Parts: sequence; C-alpha cells; structure tokens
Amino acid sequence: MAFFQHGNARIYYEDVGRGEPIISNHGLSEDANYWSETGVTDALAEKYRVVSMDMRAHGRTVVEGESRGYDADTMAADFDALADHLGIGKFHLLSHATGGMVAARYGMYRSERLLSLILTDTGSETRPTMYDAKGNELTALPPQFDAETPMPEELPTVKQIIAGTHANPGVFLFKMAEHPYSDIMWPVYDGFLHRQDRRQIIEFMRTFYSDPDPRVEALRQVSCPTLILLGEFDYVFYKPSELMAKEIPDNRHVIMPGCGHMTAIEDPKWTTSELLDFLDCVSRTGHANW
Repeated sequence: MAFFQHGNARIYYEDVGRGEPIISNHGLSEDANYWSETGVTDALAEKYRVVSMDMRAHGRTVVEGESRGYDADTMAADFDALADHLGIGKFHLLSHATGGMVAARYGMYRSERLLSLILTDTGSETRPTMYDAKGNELTALPPQFDAETPMPEELPTVKQIIAGTHANPGVFLFKMAEHPYSDIMWPVYDGFLHRQDRRQIIEFMRTFYSDPDPRVEALRQVSCPTLILLGEFDYVFYKPSELMAKEIPDNRHVIMPGCGHMTAIEDPKWTTSELLDFLDCVSRTGHANW
C-alpha cells in the first residue's frame, strides 16, 4: 500500500511492473481494484509499469477539509501530482466511466504529457444523459445526484446496498447481472462498496456531475493517440463515445458486442487484448491505428 499527499488529499496508489508507465483511475463507487481484481493490471504489468490510483472520495484515498476537490479539473491535476511524485515524465492514461470524464479533461488540456489516452465506457461531459436498463432516456437525474435533496440522516448499510444493487442493477450493472458468470463478477463490485465512505460518494455525485458540455472544441485539441472503448449495451455512453470518436483527431473506436458498462469485469481477457493491441500499435507506429 502506498499513499502520496496532494494538497488536502492523501491519495492511495499501487505501482507494479516495469516499462512505459500507465496511470489508471476508475469509475464511480469503484477503486483501483477495478483493474487489479479482474487481472487486467497483472496482464499489463508484464510489459508496462502500471500505477493505479483511488480517486478522491473513493476507496482508500482520504480528503480532509471543506474543499474536497470533487471536480474534473482538480482531479485531473491529481494525475500530474502522482506522476511528479513518482518522477514520471510522459505516461499512458487508462480510465473508466467517471474517471474517464476526468481523463478526457486531462487529454483536452494536457495531452502533451500523454503517450496515449484510453477512455473506456465514458464521455467528455460530466453530466451525461441518463437511461434506464431498457435504453429509455430519463427526464431527470436520480435523487442521489441532486444537491437540493437533503442528505439522509441514516444511510443504508453496506449489506443493504449490496442487496438492493443485486435486486435492481440498473443501467450500469444489468449486463453484468445477466452474465452466466455473474456469481464470480458480483464479489468484485461488492468489494468496492466495502472500501467506500457512502456519505463521501453521495457528496461526490452531487458535486462532480455538473457540466453537460462535452467541450467539442477542446476534444479537437487532444494531440495523443486515443482509444475509445465501450460495451454495446452501455446506453449512457454510447452517444458520448461516438462524439469523442468524431472529434478527437487520432482515435480508435471499439465497441464490444454483448458487453455492458463494466467491460473489465464482464470480459477482462477481451478488454486486456484490446488495451495491449492499442498500446503496441502506439509504441510501433505512434498512432491509434495500424
């Protein structure tokens, strides 16, 4: 276990492997184990140095004080702080979902420091259009995203949250729940819930998801090779991924048939294969595609 201090954030990270560095983050309610427990980290670490971080409000990272920094720009600066702490110059940036929104912002304004940008199951706006598990657009965000809704005095226990999530997996987890090996996949996701502070997660949601602007002009300024990967049934990020693929100059857009939002959990071998092929292509050609 390792931590570094960036302002009022004590950020947890794991550092394995040797080679060109990859810094990774993760999605909402997840942590660095999204990549490690699925075997993706170990597979990448055979050729690369993989530095996986827990974002603010997530996992083992602790933020103190009133200014939490639960916004995309502050969290993008955490990438620079971590790289500087480890003496890393340029690096590949691997991301998922909410973490991908942060990574996209970093790529827009700091891609000169990136060897490549990998955006899985994500978009460039931080307030995406929401859908239900049948692909129907919702007219409003769920109440836990609404800063005007009072914070409950008592929150459900982890056991209650897990039971509720299994019973109603929603748009992000329904394909994982339908998978024939879901009994193997659920413990990975449930582990995230045991390592989080639920009040901080709710505070994060109410702060972070605030900008519906995909920043098209800034996407056009991303100057590094970019992989845009998502599952076929990731309804929330299907259109945002198409937009990024249209606007980012040098990108590879991959749709994984049969998968939902949790691609590294649902099919870690396929996800790893796509990542390694892209990274090899960048190393050999300097571009996103062969």
